[in-house]
Amino acid sequence: MKQNAPLETQTDRIGTDGIGKLLVEFSVPAIIGMVVNAIYNIVDRIYVGQGVNPLGIAGITVAMPLVMVLMALSMLVGVGANSLFSIRLGEGRRDEVEKIMGHALTLLILIPGIAIAASLVFLDDIITNVLGASDTVFPYTKEYTRIILYGGIFFAVGPGINHFIRSDGHPRTSMVTQLIGAGINIVLDPIFIFVFKWGIAGAAWATIISQFISFVWVLGYFNSRYTQLRFRLRYMKPELKMTGSILAIGFAPFAMQLAMSFVSVFQNHALDTYGGDVAVSAMGIAFSVMIMAFMPLMGLNQGAQPIIGYNYGAKKYDRVRHAYILALMAATAFISVCFLLIQFSPKIFISIFNNEDGPLMHMGVHCLRVSTMLFPVLGFQVLSANYFQAIGKALQGTILSLSRQLLMYLPLLLLLPRAFGLQGVFFAAPAADLGAVLVTAYFMLKELRRLNHLIHDE
Repeated sequence: MKQNAPLETQTDRIGTDGIGKLLVEFSVPAIIGMVVNAIYNIVDRIYVGQGVNPLGIAGITVAMPLVMVLMALSMLVGVGANSLFSIRLGEGRRDEVEKIMGHALTLLILIPGIAIAASLVFLDDIITNVLGASDTVFPYTKEYTRIILYGGIFFAVGPGINHFIRSDGHPRTSMVTQLIGAGINIVLDPIFIFVFKWGIAGAAWATIISQFISFVWVLGYFNSRYTQLRFRLRYMKPELKMTGSILAIGFAPFAMQLAMSFVSVFQNHALDTYGGDVAVSAMGIAFSVMIMAFMPLMGLNQGAQPIIGYNYGAKKYDRVRHAYILALMAATAFISVCFLLIQFSPKIFISIFNNEDGPLMHMGVHCLRVSTMLFPVLGFQVLSANYFQAIGKALQGTILSLSRQLLMYLPLLLLLPRAFGLQGVFFAAPAADLGAVLVTAYFMLKELRRLNHLIHDE
């Protein structure tokens, strides 16, 4: 019992400290971490756009669905295990915590490893027939993707395990893990691209080296004096029941990320068909800007998740509701500011990647403005999907996570361009946002009524 005292001190306060204080403490480092995490690929596009050429940006854009699959597999295990981790802490079942961690590490190596091996074997066919790279973009995509896959296991394990550091009561340490990786990437990119003249390969090598160092740092934390948690060999042999629980809870964010990858493939095909390589590059730039605005919402998600999960497990339903509403207000305020900045000053953001006043600039500005038309309501959709995942309701979380990408965006992406050409590709995104928000409102209103009943019954 004495051995668990520090762990109890760090985690039990999630059920007693002020919600606002906890949300700031857990979310701010997570937001910084998520923004930094997004910098990995965005910095690559910035340096490639300035140091290679716009076709290099198109090459990275075409490669992104495959990179997103690796991220999805990391989220499947990492987010699922972390949600279970937080709930078990709230329930006081601390004996299962290290068992969850051991399962997570094994699954984070095994599942992405199989996907990486298969991708390397069939890489040419995947790039041409699945990702839809044009003949001019193919060499850039292959060179970048091949190197990224070599270090792909670090994309999965490092971020997946980093979730546990935050829920262990050390959100700042979790943030530092991501800052280290991003900082190294930012330093190595210009060295490899401009000094060594490695071109797009330099961007890829900078990325995997920085991810490897982050991976080493994460494992080092769990062998340090800052935590009593350890990855123990006896817990690394997967058991069917726990593995099923981890994958079931993690399926919602996994499905959302996988759907984004799947839809990106169709989006790139449509862009290439109706607008060519310039349209693909323009969407790649717009997507990078949107990711930078979107990542703080994901950081809020990560910060709110252990607070909601712990208090739900402890049956403190008033604190659960308070955490959700407070996070929602913060998310809506932030994304609304981003919306205004993008709508009124889009050229500033596009010029970061390509400052020539030509076709790419004009198309990028239009694409960015249209794609972010419904940004102010996205905070509600994202936070609500995360709420269900945080309390262990995998089915509802999965439906809401998939509602925008598969249920709304994909059908619109297939239909609108047939009638409106390239403009149909651009306007499919805001139309999907509107539909997803309506579906989310239906589920969340029912859940809030249920939560109110539980609060009154306490």
